[in-house]
Amino acid sequence: MESEVCESSSARTEGTSDQAAKTRGRPFAPGQSGNPSGRPKGARNKATLAVEAMLEAEAEALSRKVIDMALQGNMPALRLCLERLLPPRRDRGVAFDLPTIESAADAVAASSAVLAACAAGTMSPGESADVMGLIETHLRAIELTQIEAGMAALEQSQKETES
Repeated sequence: MESEVCESSSARTEGTSDQAAKTRGRPFAPGQSGNPSGRPKGARNKATLAVEAMLEAEAEALSRKVIDMALQGNMPALRLCLERLLPPRRDRGVAFDLPTIESAADAVAASSAVLAACAAGTMSPGESADVMGLIETHLRAIELTQIEAGMAALEQSQKETES
């Protein structure tokens, strides 16, 4: 009987260790969170909503108070007012000679001008990438216009051959 008890307890231990090995580490399938029907993205706390409602009711009075404090020389209030009136600039205008782009060949010349400006240090690599994106978008618009014109010419020639 002791051997039976040992066998059954070892069987239980093996079964639980197999179960523990399965659930340990990554218990959920890839792409599935612990609670798929949980809080949706963008949902806001009730406390946040309540505070926003209270502030909204007093927004004008609070704004007036901050402006008055700024006018009296309170530097944090002055900084807050200036940050709201003149937010920090995110992008700056970039001035350089960009050739006119009317075809794919012109786009090569324009991208060469952008690369030259980047190499000269008049444009940062990020600004250069942004301008290159604009060139690419413009080139796609030109290509679509050319495709549309070709399709119209093809349809016109088909109509002429049918008649």
